[in-house]
Order: sequence, then structure tokens, then C-alpha cells
Amino acid sequence: MLKIGIFGVGHLGKFHLNNWKEIKNVEVVGFYDPDDNNAKEVEEKYQVKRFTDINALLDKCDAADIVAPTNLHFELCQAAIKKGKHVFVEKPMADTLEQGKQIVQMVKEAGVKLQVGHVERFNPAFLAINNVALNPMFIEVHRLAQFNPRGTEVSVILDLMIHDIDIILKIVKSDVKHISASGVAVMTDTPDIANVRIEFNNGCVANLTSSRISMKKMRKMRLFQKDAYIGIDFLEKKTEIIKLKTNEDKDAFTFDIETPSGNKTLAIINPPATPVNAIKEELQSFVKSIAQNKNSVVNEIDGLLAMEVAHSILEKINKTANSIS
Repeated sequence: MLKIGIFGVGHLGKFHLNNWKEIKNVEVVGFYDPDDNNAKEVEEKYQVKRFTDINALLDKCDAADIVAPTNLHFELCQAAIKKGKHVFVEKPMADTLEQGKQIVQMVKEAGVKLQVGHVERFNPAFLAINNVALNPMFIEVHRLAQFNPRGTEVSVILDLMIHDIDIILKIVKSDVKHISASGVAVMTDTPDIANVRIEFNNGCVANLTSSRISMKKMRKMRLFQKDAYIGIDFLEKKTEIIKLKTNEDKDAFTFDIETPSGNKTLAIINPPATPVNAIKEELQSFVKSIAQNKNSVVNEIDGLLAMEVAHSILEKINKTANSIS
């Protein structure tokens, strides 16, 4: 039985708590949250013990689930890892790059498992293309959300865009060559809307737009590669592939087009997206990595790489803003 301690039971923390209670061979031994009113509500509703001391809870658990605000991630990760506890921490892994690097080093020295909460890795629309050969040369991303004061302690880059940064780094097997970025702070003190162009050494280009002040929600990624287009709708959990027909595409809807090099047959494929609870899936994968002593699906290195790109983007935006002012 894996004993879990939850650090932070706000909006997302409650989702985690609900899911933990449904996972086999897991016991939630307690939670830590400094908000007395919220803690009382959670204690009464979920019948889970509240701890007012971080170390006391860590002493009772095998693994820490850190769902606290980003500025507390490093302190909690450090405390847990020093006690030899496995860690699940929400994205971004830490508040600063230096903290992220320290976490990577601490995990290595302690020999514990750490997973970062990049939940889109477990989205049914993304899982549907697990067996598809991906080699995109152009990527277009739009992640738009309506304004919500929750999560605004960090910029839209670290709040929303980092999801897509992680997915792109997973897909594109190449190092980043150059980043161009612009962003505007509208409702908060940090960028609320941003557009970014990432160029990779292999020639791939990714164009990302993220906003948390939009009228409608959108979470779409479009991949363009030789002989194929792949559209991923993370919000609607649907995936579409349009590609040159092969012998394996017997059951696909097809149509012919004329091109300068002659007639070609295209196939439209909608890979089945199995409905899953993405948060529950990521927590279960964390448990599995501990039980099987394997790297987590989104480990500390993945978390740091996404942070490095995100902070490079913020540097570019700040330089642009300073040059204008």
C-alpha cells in the first residue's frame, strides 16, 4: 500500500484527492494546507486528516503530491526528497531555473521517483497517436482560456503554454536553435497573451499562441510533416489525420486530388480516443513508476527542459518590452 500525502488542497488539489481515493493500493494518509477554512471543509467532506506541520506529514507518507502554488514547489520538493520520499509535483516543477536544476540533482542523489504534472501527455487525443510516426516540420498551436484569477501568480507561459512546450519537446527530436517571442500583460503583472516561434536544429518550426484573456476556450495543436497533417484537439479530445493513402489505410475515407506531380489519393483517419480521466491516468502512472522502479512518464529532466524553454521565452519577451520602453 503506497501512502500518499497531499500538499495543497485548493481547486486542483481536490481533483487529485478525489482521484487518489479511487486508485488501488493507495492510501491518502493526510494533507497539508495553511488555509484553515479550506482545510476544515476538506477534512469534513473527505474524512482525511489535516496536518499543520509539513515534516509530520512527510514522516507518515511514502510519496508527496505537491499541488501548492508554484512559489512553494521547491521548498516542498526539497523537504520531501531529503526524507527519501517520491514526489509528484504540478507544473511548472519550480519557480526558477536554478531551483529546477537543484531538484534534478536532489532526485539523482536520493534515488527517488519524481513526476511533473504535464497532464496533456495523458489526454485521450494525444494518446490516440501513440503509434503514429511523428516527424513534424511545422507545428501550429493555439491554447486559449477565459480569464481566471487562479494561477495568475505566474505568466501565461508558465501557466498555459508550458503544456504545449512539453508536448512539442516530446514530439520533436531535436534541440532548440532559436526562439522569438512577444507578449503583453493585460490583466496581471506578467504576460497574459503571448505568441512564440521556436526553431529547432532539424528545421522544424513551432508557432505557439497562448492567452488567458480570451472569450472562448481552445486547445489545438496542428502538426505538418511530409505526406501527412495531424490535428489534435485537446479540449474536444479528438484527433484527425490526413495523409497520403497507403495499403494499410483500407478502411479510411479517401478522396483523390490533382497535384503538379500527378493524381494522389488522400486518406482521412480519426484514431479512436479512448475516454480516460487524464489526472487519474497520470497519478496511476506515477504509482506504476514507483512499483516497477522505472522512470516516470514525465520525469524531472522533462520538467526542467520545459522550464528552460519557458524561461527563454520570458527573457525574449522582457527584452522586447524593455527595448520598446
